[in-house]
Parts: sequence; structure tokens; C-alpha cells
Amino acid sequence: MNPITIKPDAQGKVRDLYDLGDKLLLVATDRISAFDYILPDEIPCKGQVLTQISCFWFELLDGVVENHLISADVADLPEQFKPWSEYLRGRFMLVNKANMFPIECIVRGYLTGSGFKDYLKTGSVCGIQLPEGLQNSAKLPETLFTPSTKAEIGDHDENISYERMVDIIGQTDAAALRDLSLKVYTTAADHARERGIIIADTKFEFGVLNGQIILGDEVLTPDSSRFWSADDYEVGREQASFDKQFVRNWLNDNWDRTGESPHLPQDVIEKTSEKYIQAYEKLTGRVFER
Repeated sequence: MNPITIKPDAQGKVRDLYDLGDKLLLVATDRISAFDYILPDEIPCKGQVLTQISCFWFELLDGVVENHLISADVADLPEQFKPWSEYLRGRFMLVNKANMFPIECIVRGYLTGSGFKDYLKTGSVCGIQLPEGLQNSAKLPETLFTPSTKAEIGDHDENISYERMVDIIGQTDAAALRDLSLKVYTTAADHARERGIIIADTKFEFGVLNGQIILGDEVLTPDSSRFWSADDYEVGREQASFDKQFVRNWLNDNWDRTGESPHLPQDVIEKTSEKYIQAYEKLTGRVFER
């Protein structure tokens, strides 16, 4: 639970947002969501992992794409937030306020999740036709860019075609976001593979700052991506992962998605926390400091 007594100006499923004029303070809580529901339990250390992985990627992607990060150092906290510096340490980002595009930029390198279900029904993923005979978790013949709209909390994102994306934001920006998304994914996937992780898919959000397209929100975290163990990878089955798929799997087995979402068992909470920390340590090569 966020102990800060200053009311956020906005709340997402996981983050609390404080408007500081031309800047924002983004605070990653330990909340977890699945299937567009915010679950009643929190995952210890999750907020710190999300923030610190994002900061790692922003640094690694320097030269590939600009981003909104100003600082994640408690020394740079605005004065009114310093009473909560210990809580905020490792879980906040002070960022530039950008004009965000109303699009989620999804990149798929492997056939899994809703994409695999779509393929079994239609032979395609988000309207993009694929060869016959692909199995669960197969590497796609080429990396796919499949945009979606950004839904309000409680609503579902809607997959849209690239042509519909062009209608919404224009040809020039649509092409730039597609090309940047694929470039960022490829750069990150190459790094992750060297660290023993396959990035099966992920999503990005972009905005405009001073006339330049920049990467915003979080990036390449266990919330926004599927991270698989490269050592255990095998086509034709579900994969061992370092993300919230563990929670999704438990919910699929124990909840019909009607009524209130159930509480997670303590062992699922602890295992999920461990998986998030493992993702951070494997990707960064650093020891996670609680």
C-alpha cells in the first residue's frame, strides 16, 4: 500500500502519478493486475523491480531511442515527497511530461498467449496471416508489430490494424512508432538472449517531447513483457517464465473471471516476487537490493 498522504493526480493499475507541472512523479506500487483486473493482493518488491528494470533499459537503449526519464535518485525527489524517501527509494521515476500517443505498441517475436489462440482460430495474429503448422511458443518467421488502443482501467485494450493506427495518429507517426518499436525490441531481445532470457513479446508507449518521439511509461518489465528461460525453451508447450504469467496461470485454474477477483495464496505471492527479482538479476547482472 502506498503510504504517501499526498493524493495522486491519477492512478493506473500499478502506478500512482503526481503532476508536477512540466514533470511527473511516477510511483510503482506493489499492486498487480491480470486480465484487466487489479488483484486484492500485493507482490513484495514488485514496484522496485519494475522501476529498476525500466531504468536499466533506458540506459542500455541510449542511442537507440530517447526517453522521458530525468532521475530515479532520492536526492532529486521534490521537497514535498522527501518525507517518504525510504518508501520511494528504488520505486519512483521523475520524468518529463510528454504528449503520449493513444496507442500501445505491441511487438511479438514468438507465438504465445492471445496471439496463439488467435492463430489456432484464424491462422493469423491480429489480422496478419502466418504459415500453417506453427506450434505454441514457436519463434515467428518475422517479428510482428500489432498495435492496440489504450483502454481505461476496467476496459479491454482493442487490437487494431496498422491501417487503423494510421487513421488515428497519421502515417508519419505510425511508421515512426512501428520502426522504433521493432528496433527497441530487437536491441533488447539480443541483450536478453545473452543473459539467458527470451523476450517473447512486449509493449511500448511513446510520446512527443519538444517535437521528438520518446519512449515513455515503463519499458521491458515483467509486467509489460513475457520473459522466458532460454535454457528451458521448447516449442510446443508453455514456457518457464520470469513474469506475471505465473499469476495468470493460477487465476485460469481457480477463477472464472466473474465477480471479485480472488486472493492469491501466499506461495503464489512469494513465487511471483521471486520471479520478478530473478528477471531483474538475470537481465541486469546486478544483485537486487531490497
